[in-house]
Amino acid sequence: MAEPSFLTAVRESYDTVAADYVERVPPPGEMDPLSRAMLAGFAELVRTSGLGPVADLGCGPGRVTAHLAGLGVSVLGVDLSPKMVGLARHAYPDLRFSVGSMTELEMRDDGLGGILAWYSTHHTPPRWLPDVFAEFHRTLAPGGHLLWGGYVGDERLRPTRGYGRPVSYESYLLPLDRMVELLAQAGLVVTARLEQEPGGRVNRPHACLLARKPHTP
Repeated sequence: MAEPSFLTAVRESYDTVAADYVERVPPPGEMDPLSRAMLAGFAELVRTSGLGPVADLGCGPGRVTAHLAGLGVSVLGVDLSPKMVGLARHAYPDLRFSVGSMTELEMRDDGLGGILAWYSTHHTPPRWLPDVFAEFHRTLAPGGHLLWGGYVGDERLRPTRGYGRPVSYESYLLPLDRMVELLAQAGLVVTARLEQEPGGRVNRPHACLLARKPHTP
């Protein structure tokens, strides 16, 4: 089966910008306090649940993966871009990183205690999000947690440059209520939500959703 064109565009674009991304994107310590608090709360939930490791999906150069590890979480990183994974492995040799796609995770059913999707689903066309969220549900253990973070809105963006380099990916911003609906359709229950207006380095509305995979009745 041929790879969807959006995955090819994302892989090639992030392979192109990987080194520039590391230089231009602030590390987790420079995030806004509320986003850091959501990450800390998520880390505590998955650490105390004992259900399994966390997969940081769309981990990029591994900075947030390492941040979770510093909070005491057993974590592994997955990214579509081999160049990003290479940078992550070089920077954090004690952590696990692999190349993979959120549309088809190479992980067993019910094997994860948590999933972090931190600003990593917005390049996915909306019609593909049910497949991605179904993979989240499949791989999460019952009682496991998902933390999703991203920009929100109602817009399709077609940039030609990113991080100072040519890119071919697109971005799809959806209303937060629509993201909640899509997670619910996949069987994930949203337990907390945080919405933030533009401010500081972030020039778009952005949000976090904490969701859980229910135990089977």
